[in-house]
Amino acid sequence: MPPDLVFPPVQPGGTPAERKPGFLGIVMLDTRFPRPVGDIGNPLSWPMPVHQRVLRGVWPDKVVASVAGLRANRVVPGFVAIVRQLERDGARAITTSCGFLVLLQRELQSAVKVPVVTSSLLQLPALLQQDPQVGVLTISRKYLSLEHLRAAGVPRERLGDVLVQGVEPTGEFCSAVLGNREVMDLQRAQADVVTAALALQSRAPQLRNVVLECTNMPPYAQAVHDATGWALHSLLDAPRLTQARF
Repeated sequence: MPPDLVFPPVQPGGTPAERKPGFLGIVMLDTRFPRPVGDIGNPLSWPMPVHQRVLRGVWPDKVVASVAGLRANRVVPGFVAIVRQLERDGARAITTSCGFLVLLQRELQSAVKVPVVTSSLLQLPALLQQDPQVGVLTISRKYLSLEHLRAAGVPRERLGDVLVQGVEPTGEFCSAVLGNREVMDLQRAQADVVTAALALQSRAPQLRNVVLECTNMPPYAQAVHDATGWALHSLLDAPRLTQARF
Protein backbone atom coordinates (compact mmCIF):
# COMPACT_ATOMS: atom_id res chain seq x y z
CA MET A 1 0.00 0.00 0.00
CA PRO A 2 1.53 3.38 -0.94
CA PRO A 3 2.54 5.58 1.98
CA ASP A 4 0.77 8.76 0.87
CA LEU A 5 -2.68 9.17 2.35
CA VAL A 6 -5.17 11.71 1.02
CA PHE A 7 -7.44 13.36 3.57
CA PRO A 8 -10.43 15.61 2.94
CA PRO A 9 -10.14 19.17 4.25
CA VAL A 10 -11.19 19.88 7.81
CA GLN A 11 -14.81 21.06 7.96
CA PRO A 12 -14.68 24.83 7.24
CA GLY A 13 -18.28 25.70 8.15
CA GLY A 14 -20.13 25.96 4.85
CA THR A 15 -23.90 26.38 4.67
CA PRO A 16 -25.98 27.43 7.70
CA ALA A 17 -26.99 23.80 8.19
CA GLU A 18 -23.36 22.74 8.17
CA ARG A 19 -22.53 25.46 10.71
CA LYS A 20 -24.84 23.94 13.31
CA PRO A 21 -22.97 22.47 16.30
CA GLY A 22 -21.51 19.14 15.32
CA PHE A 23 -19.86 16.30 17.18
CA LEU A 24 -17.05 13.80 17.01
CA GLY A 25 -18.29 10.39 15.91
CA ILE A 26 -16.63 7.39 17.55
CA VAL A 27 -16.96 3.89 16.11
CA MET A 28 -16.87 1.59 19.12
CA LEU A 29 -16.12 -2.09 19.34
CA ASP A 30 -18.49 -4.23 21.37
CA THR A 31 -16.73 -3.94 24.74
CA ARG A 32 -17.51 -4.01 28.44
CA PHE A 33 -14.16 -3.37 30.14
CA PRO A 34 -13.78 -0.16 32.22
CA ARG A 35 -12.96 3.07 30.39
CA PRO A 36 -11.44 5.66 32.76
CA VAL A 37 -11.08 9.28 31.72
CA GLY A 38 -8.46 9.44 28.99
CA ASP A 39 -9.76 6.32 27.28
CA ILE A 40 -11.10 7.17 23.83
CA GLY A 41 -14.40 5.47 24.75
CA ASN A 42 -15.03 7.79 27.71
CA PRO A 43 -16.90 10.93 26.52
CA LEU A 44 -15.19 12.98 29.27
CA SER A 45 -11.85 12.39 27.52
CA TRP A 46 -12.81 14.81 24.75
CA PRO A 47 -13.22 18.61 24.71
CA MET A 48 -16.01 18.40 22.11
CA PRO A 49 -19.38 16.58 22.07
CA VAL A 50 -19.11 12.94 21.06
CA HIS A 51 -21.58 10.39 19.72
CA GLN A 52 -20.65 6.73 19.98
CA ARG A 53 -21.94 3.95 17.76
CA VAL A 54 -21.21 0.32 18.72
CA LEU A 55 -20.65 -2.39 16.14
CA ARG A 56 -22.29 -5.28 17.94
CA GLY A 57 -20.54 -8.63 17.94
CA VAL A 58 -17.15 -7.15 17.03
CA TRP A 59 -14.89 -7.72 20.03
CA PRO A 60 -11.30 -6.51 20.54
CA ASP A 61 -9.68 -9.85 19.79
CA LYS A 62 -11.49 -9.97 16.43
CA VAL A 63 -10.01 -6.65 15.33
CA VAL A 64 -6.45 -7.26 16.52
CA ALA A 65 -5.82 -9.25 13.38
CA SER A 66 -4.67 -8.90 9.79
CA VAL A 67 -6.72 -7.13 7.15
CA ALA A 68 -7.47 -10.56 5.71
CA GLY A 69 -8.76 -11.56 9.12
CA LEU A 70 -10.97 -8.49 9.31
CA ARG A 71 -12.47 -9.23 5.93
CA ALA A 72 -12.84 -12.92 6.73
CA ASN A 73 -14.83 -11.91 9.79
CA ARG A 74 -17.08 -9.83 7.48
CA VAL A 75 -16.96 -6.74 9.66
CA VAL A 76 -15.94 -4.16 7.03
CA PRO A 77 -19.51 -3.46 5.77
CA GLY A 78 -20.61 -2.85 9.34
CA PHE A 79 -17.88 -0.27 9.91
CA VAL A 80 -18.73 1.46 6.63
CA ALA A 81 -22.41 1.61 7.55
CA ILE A 82 -21.63 3.18 10.92
CA VAL A 83 -19.33 5.91 9.59
CA ARG A 84 -21.93 6.82 6.96
CA GLN A 85 -24.64 7.03 9.61
CA LEU A 86 -22.45 9.19 11.84
CA GLU A 87 -21.85 11.57 8.94
CA ARG A 88 -25.59 11.76 8.21
CA ASP A 89 -26.26 12.47 11.88
CA GLY A 90 -23.88 15.44 11.87
CA ALA A 91 -20.40 14.18 12.74
CA ARG A 92 -17.71 16.69 11.76
CA ALA A 93 -14.97 14.07 12.18
CA ILE A 94 -14.90 10.35 12.94
CA THR A 95 -12.50 8.13 14.84
CA THR A 96 -12.45 4.59 16.20
CA SER A 97 -11.77 2.83 19.48
CA CYS A 98 -8.99 0.55 18.20
CA GLY A 99 -5.68 1.52 16.63
CA PHE A 100 -5.55 -1.70 14.62
CA LEU A 101 -8.40 -0.37 12.48
CA VAL A 102 -5.80 1.66 10.61
CA LEU A 103 -6.05 -1.27 8.18
CA LEU A 104 -9.45 0.11 7.16
CA GLN A 105 -8.39 3.77 6.90
CA ARG A 106 -8.76 4.03 3.15
CA GLU A 107 -12.04 2.17 3.00
CA LEU A 108 -13.68 4.16 5.79
CA GLN A 109 -12.37 7.51 4.56
CA SER A 110 -13.59 6.83 1.06
CA ALA A 111 -17.08 6.13 2.44
CA VAL A 112 -17.60 9.68 3.81
CA LYS A 113 -16.56 13.28 3.20
CA VAL A 114 -15.70 14.26 6.78
CA PRO A 115 -12.23 13.46 8.15
CA VAL A 116 -11.78 9.91 9.39
CA VAL A 117 -8.87 9.13 11.72
CA THR A 118 -8.93 5.42 12.45
CA SER A 119 -5.74 5.25 14.49
CA SER A 120 -3.06 7.25 16.29
CA LEU A 121 -0.58 5.42 14.04
CA LEU A 122 -1.52 7.90 11.31
CA GLN A 123 0.69 10.42 13.13
CA LEU A 124 3.82 8.37 12.44
CA PRO A 125 4.74 9.85 9.03
CA ALA A 126 4.82 13.41 10.40
CA LEU A 127 6.79 12.36 13.46
CA LEU A 128 9.31 10.51 11.28
CA GLN A 129 9.93 13.76 9.42
CA GLN A 130 11.09 15.26 12.74
CA ASP A 131 13.00 12.37 14.31
CA PRO A 132 15.27 9.61 13.01
CA GLN A 133 13.26 7.07 15.02
CA VAL A 134 9.81 7.01 16.64
CA GLY A 135 8.45 4.52 19.14
CA VAL A 136 5.08 2.78 19.32
CA LEU A 137 3.51 1.25 22.40
CA THR A 138 0.92 -1.33 21.38
CA ILE A 139 -1.38 -3.78 23.07
CA SER A 140 0.02 -6.58 20.90
CA ARG A 141 3.51 -6.67 19.46
CA LYS A 142 2.65 -10.08 18.01
CA TYR A 143 -0.09 -8.73 15.76
CA LEU A 144 1.02 -5.16 15.03
CA SER A 145 2.70 -5.74 11.70
CA LEU A 146 4.43 -3.87 8.90
CA GLU A 147 1.03 -4.04 7.19
CA HIS A 148 -0.38 -1.72 9.87
CA LEU A 149 2.54 0.69 9.59
CA ARG A 150 2.22 0.86 5.82
CA ALA A 151 -1.53 1.45 6.14
CA ALA A 152 -0.66 4.35 8.46
CA GLY A 153 1.44 5.90 5.69
CA VAL A 154 4.94 4.99 6.92
CA PRO A 155 7.23 4.97 3.84
CA ARG A 156 8.69 1.57 3.08
CA GLU A 157 12.21 2.88 3.56
CA ARG A 158 11.37 4.15 7.07
CA LEU A 159 9.70 1.03 8.44
CA GLY A 160 12.85 0.11 10.34
CA ASP A 161 12.78 3.49 12.09
CA VAL A 162 9.53 2.65 13.90
CA LEU A 163 10.39 0.81 17.11
CA VAL A 164 7.46 -1.19 18.46
CA GLN A 165 7.00 -2.43 22.01
CA GLY A 166 4.08 -4.50 23.22
CA VAL A 167 2.57 -4.83 26.67
CA GLU A 168 2.95 -8.14 28.51
CA PRO A 169 0.21 -10.33 26.96
CA THR A 170 -0.56 -12.15 30.22
CA GLY A 171 -0.71 -8.98 32.32
CA GLU A 172 -3.75 -7.18 33.66
CA PHE A 173 -3.99 -4.62 30.86
CA CYS A 174 -3.98 -7.09 27.96
CA SER A 175 -6.03 -9.70 29.76
CA ALA A 176 -8.79 -7.22 30.60
CA VAL A 177 -8.94 -5.48 27.22
CA LEU A 178 -8.45 -8.37 24.83
CA GLY A 179 -10.44 -10.66 27.11
CA ASN A 180 -13.19 -8.01 27.27
CA ARG A 181 -13.54 -8.38 31.03
CA GLU A 182 -16.00 -6.32 33.04
CA VAL A 183 -13.42 -5.63 35.75
CA MET A 184 -9.89 -4.26 35.42
CA ASP A 185 -7.41 -3.33 38.13
CA LEU A 186 -6.40 0.10 36.86
CA GLN A 187 -3.26 0.32 38.99
CA ARG A 188 -1.99 -3.00 37.71
CA ALA A 189 -2.95 -2.05 34.15
CA GLN A 190 -0.99 1.19 34.50
CA ALA A 191 2.00 -0.72 35.81
CA ASP A 192 1.86 -3.00 32.74
CA VAL A 193 1.91 -0.02 30.36
CA VAL A 194 4.73 1.73 32.25
CA THR A 195 6.78 -1.48 32.33
CA ALA A 196 6.42 -1.80 28.54
CA ALA A 197 7.47 1.83 28.13
CA LEU A 198 10.59 1.32 30.23
CA ALA A 199 11.45 -1.78 28.22
CA LEU A 200 11.26 0.25 25.01
CA GLN A 201 13.34 3.02 26.53
CA SER A 202 16.01 0.52 27.56
CA ARG A 203 16.13 -0.67 23.95
CA ALA A 204 16.17 2.83 22.47
CA PRO A 205 17.19 5.52 24.98
CA GLN A 206 17.41 8.07 22.17
CA LEU A 207 13.64 8.11 21.54
CA ARG A 208 11.80 11.38 22.09
CA ASN A 209 8.39 10.77 20.54
CA VAL A 210 6.22 7.70 21.11
CA VAL A 211 2.77 6.90 19.74
CA LEU A 212 0.23 5.10 21.90
CA GLU A 213 -1.38 2.71 19.42
CA CYS A 214 -3.94 1.40 21.86
CA THR A 215 -6.85 3.75 22.55
CA ASN A 216 -7.04 2.38 26.09
CA MET A 217 -3.53 3.62 26.98
CA PRO A 218 -4.02 7.41 27.29
CA PRO A 219 -5.31 7.16 30.91
CA TYR A 220 -1.76 6.07 31.77
CA ALA A 221 0.03 8.63 29.58
CA GLN A 222 1.05 10.86 32.48
CA ALA A 223 2.58 7.91 34.32
CA VAL A 224 4.47 6.89 31.18
CA HIS A 225 5.70 10.45 30.64
CA ASP A 226 6.82 10.72 34.25
CA ALA A 227 8.76 7.46 33.91
CA THR A 228 10.36 8.19 30.52
CA GLY A 229 10.19 11.90 29.71
CA TRP A 230 8.75 11.09 26.28
CA ALA A 231 6.37 13.21 24.27
CA LEU A 232 3.36 10.93 23.82
CA HIS A 233 0.89 10.97 20.94
CA SER A 234 -2.60 9.49 20.88
CA LEU A 235 -5.93 10.07 19.17
CA LEU A 236 -6.69 12.71 21.79
CA ASP A 237 -4.17 15.03 20.10
CA ALA A 238 -4.49 13.84 16.50
CA PRO A 239 -4.49 17.02 14.36
CA ARG A 240 -7.23 15.83 12.03
CA LEU A 241 -9.54 15.56 15.03
CA THR A 242 -8.46 18.55 17.09
CA GLN A 243 -8.63 20.90 14.08
CA ALA A 244 -12.12 19.89 12.99
CA ARG A 245 -14.82 22.47 13.66
CA PHE A 246 -17.38 21.44 16.24
